[in-house]
Order: sequence, then C-alpha cells, then structure tokens
Amino acid sequence: MKTLVLGGVRSGKSRLAEQLAAASGLPVTYVATARADDAEMARRIERHRADRPGDWGLVEAGTGLARALEQAAGPEQCLLVDCLTLWLTQLLCTDDEGRIEREREALIETVPRLPGTLVFVSNETGMGITPMDALSRRFADEAGWLHQRLAPAMDRVVLTVAGLPHVLKGDPL
Repeated sequence: MKTLVLGGVRSGKSRLAEQLAAASGLPVTYVATARADDAEMARRIERHRADRPGDWGLVEAGTGLARALEQAAGPEQCLLVDCLTLWLTQLLCTDDEGRIEREREALIETVPRLPGTLVFVSNETGMGITPMDALSRRFADEAGWLHQRLAPAMDRVVLTVAGLPHVLKGDPL
C-alpha cells in the first residue's frame, strides 16, 4: 500500500501517517527529510522523535530521497517519509538549479517499483493566495507539481484538515 497524506501546517497529517504506519503491522522506518538548521527546527525534530515508538528505525535522507528509499525499502517493511515539502525546500536551497528536477524525477520513477508499504507526508500549499515573492511561488509550484505527479502512483491519497482525514483516492481508512 502506498499512501500520500497531504495537509496544511498542524493539520494532523504526521499523526495520521504515524497511525497508518503503526497499523501496517510491519517494522517501520521513519525517513526524515528535515535538517536542524536553527533552534526552532531542532525542537520540532526532537518533538517528532519523542512521539515516535522507540522500535522504529530512522533514515535521514537528505536531498537524495529516491536513493534512500531504494536502500531502505523491503517487502515486509513500512517506510514513513516525513515530509516531501521539507525535502523540496532543501533542494530549492542548493546552488544546482537542475537538481530539484533530477531528484523529483528520480523519486517519481522509483516509487512505483518499491516493495512494501510506503506512507508519504507533504504540505498542501495550493489552497491559499499566490505568494508575494519568487522563491515562495516557486516552492508552491514545485510542491503542487510533485503532488500531481506522485498521486497517480499512490493507492490512497488523504487530505487532512483539522485532524480529520478526507480520502481523495483509494480505500477508506
């Protein structure tokens, strides 16, 4: 089962993804994409760490997400990727303009052939106003394009609002 959980900030998407991973009955590996570049982000990461079960594995993917997933995936394994938009942010902050496209394409090509259960978390950024600055507009565009390309490869897509899941594609929760 491949699931994409979308939602806004503090929508409950990570909590839902963790519940889905735990309910899979498989060993879970948390695939982290965040970097602790400041004290506030370090606290967020620590809170996520403290909330996860102690027996879950951890892979810190950095910008090479497709490669990390290929190495960690297995038929009797659940990978929880949190989150795709933090991964995109890292890619946008590199000096290599073409890297985001190469990494996105690698992810899109890799996901359908991965064995096991996959749960992806990502921020839905396309429900507000158009951002004022160029970098924010690019981020919203890249996230939207990634979600549109990834959703067809998913068995289930869920939008989480106020902690409530709304299944957009696939079987109910």
